Amino acid sequence: MTTDSPPLLWAKSSYSNNGGTCVEWAPEYACATGIVPVRDSKNPGGPVLDFPADAFASFVAGVKRAEFGAA
Repeated sequence: MTTDSPPLLWAKSSYSNNGGTCVEWAPEYACATGIVPVRDSKNPGGPVLDFPADAFASFVAGVKRAEFGAA
């Protein structure tokens, strides 16, 4: 993150239903930089994974198509 990058303002998945098991992402940062930061909502001080926006979009599309099977 550079000094001229927007702050990481986190948003939870709309599918989380406040169940505590979800990921968060920083949409404003993603739109400004093309990098999608992702973290575990249960561990907000933990590690953050950064993905190129096109790779993250492909992952989300695969999830929506149920390409990864059930947990």
